[in-house]
Amino acid sequence: MSNVLEALRWRYATKQFDTEKKLSPEQLAVLKEALRLAPSSFGLQPWHFIVIENAELREKLRKAGYDQPQITDASHFIVLASEKNVDAKLVEKYVQNVSEVKNVPVEALAGFRAMLHGAIDAKGADTAREWAARQVYIALGVLLTVASIEKIDAAPMEGFDGEAFDNILGLEVKGLSSCVVVGLGFRKGDDRASFAPKVRYSEEDVFTTL
Repeated sequence: MSNVLEALRWRYATKQFDTEKKLSPEQLAVLKEALRLAPSSFGLQPWHFIVIENAELREKLRKAGYDQPQITDASHFIVLASEKNVDAKLVEKYVQNVSEVKNVPVEALAGFRAMLHGAIDAKGADTAREWAARQVYIALGVLLTVASIEKIDAAPMEGFDGEAFDNILGLEVKGLSSCVVVGLGFRKGDDRASFAPKVRYSEEDVFTTL
């Protein structure tokens, strides 16, 4: 347990990446699996993760990301996108997946299926899209935690032109919308931000026990 807290104290939003240090295939596999295993409400997983390795593409994204160097300098760059159409089709896809993974007929999931349809229908299109985006942030939290445990630096960023990112990556036609992006790799030894004290409120300020 203490090792986990130590890792969380070690991590910070990396400003400068060492361009010479790259994630190994094994490290990338761990991070991708962490994202795949991230929890979501109802288990619906209304998301898709795009790992950007192409240098030319990352240069285009950097221009749409207000020239933030982490986009091109990090070993790997991931765009976390949410489903724009959280609807009956998404529910049916998930129910089919549940059926296949648990080896039970779809008919046996009738009650679960009806509950999911009812919950999604009740949200309405706009609220459902906002809900999907919040699920993506759950996955982001898992990714950042696992990265810190593995001593992999991360730079989560919301400062980018989402519409431009969607156009560059062709997300619109796939029914996806970019929510948040993350640069992953290893900090430069002289990144001053890595030496700054972590600013957090005290336990008394952020907890109430009733």
